[in-house]
Amino acid sequence: MSENAPEEPGRAAGQPQYHGAPANALPLTASEDRQWATLAHFGGILGCLPSLLIYLIFRDRGPFTAQESKEALNFTLPPTIAAAVANILVLLPVVGNIFAVIATAIWVALTCFSVSAGIRVNHGQPHRYRFNLRWIK
Repeated sequence: MSENAPEEPGRAAGQPQYHGAPANALPLTASEDRQWATLAHFGGILGCLPSLLIYLIFRDRGPFTAQESKEALNFTLPPTIAAAVANILVLLPVVGNIFAVIATAIWVALTCFSVSAGIRVNHGQPHRYRFNLRWIK
């Protein structure tokens, strides 16, 4: 701003134009809500991290996303922990190969269930996993 430019009304002299007003995130549209809910389930292919991030970022912006990302997070958390432990135990001599097979089987099962749930949620239908601990309420 130049020295001769007039000050905007309601702004103190020397205060920057965009001063500390936090922007509240807008609610998700219905299609965005369904999209993020779907991605929360599809993210199960990578473990629990995608559904955790989607839950933390979008839970207050869309009810369907909040519900489905929490469901996906509850479902993917135990297998992700089990796969991480199995991948560490792969380093053991003699029995390491067994744990490699177990870790692979966990990933394949998680992928199949996550894709199936993601397809259903993408059609706008809520999905409840049959075997889910629901640690996060």
